[in-house]
Amino acid sequence: MRTWFARLVVAGTLVLGLTGPNAAVGLNVFETELGQLARTRLLEIARSDAVVDAVREQNRTTAELSDAGIAELDGEWAAEAAGRETGGETGPLIAETMGRPVSLYLRQIQARSEGLFTEIILMDARGLNVGISEVTSDYWQGDEDKWQKTFLAGPHSLHIGALEEDLSTRTVQSQVSLPVVDPDTGEAIGALTFGIDVEEL
Repeated sequence: MRTWFARLVVAGTLVLGLTGPNAAVGLNVFETELGQLARTRLLEIARSDAVVDAVREQNRTTAELSDAGIAELDGEWAAEAAGRETGGETGPLIAETMGRPVSLYLRQIQARSEGLFTEIILMDARGLNVGISEVTSDYWQGDEDKWQKTFLAGPHSLHIGALEEDLSTRTVQSQVSLPVVDPDTGEAIGALTFGIDVEEL
C-alpha cells in the first residue's frame, strides 16, 4: 500500500498529464487494464444472479413511471442525500435502496476488493438506482454516460470514463460501466458502474 504522500504525488502527476489537448478527449492511460478488468471480473459480477434478478424485479415496477415521476423521485433522493451530508438521518428512499439484498451484495464486493472498487452502482432500464455500495448524489443516472453509453448502446457495450482526481480521498479514479444483460433474451436490461482506483490496478 502506498503512503499518503506517494499516493498524492501519483494522483497529481496523472491528472496534470491530462490538462491540455488530452483532457478534451478524456484520455485514460489505463484503458487497456480497465478493459481487461471489465471483460473478466466486472463482467462476472454483471452476470451474477443477484444483479440480474434485482434489475428484472425493479424493471417490473419502474417501467410505467412517467418522466415527472422519475424527476420527483430524483428530487426526493437529492434532498435526502443533502440532509445526510449535514448530519441528518438517512431518508426512507435511500434507506430502502441501501437495505436491499443486492446493495449488501455490492458492498461486500467493494469491501473484498481491498480498495480497487470505490463505488458500485446498479441501474435499471430507466436509469434509476437498483443497488448501491455507497450513497450516490442522484437517484436517476439516465442523463449520464454510465447509463447512456451502456444500456442504450446494447448488450455488448462498454464505457470507460476519463481519469478524475478525487481530492477528498486523494485517489485517481475512472468509472467503468457495462450493461446488465438478461441471459434468457440476450437484451440489455440495466447497467452496472464501478468506480476504480487506478492506483490499485
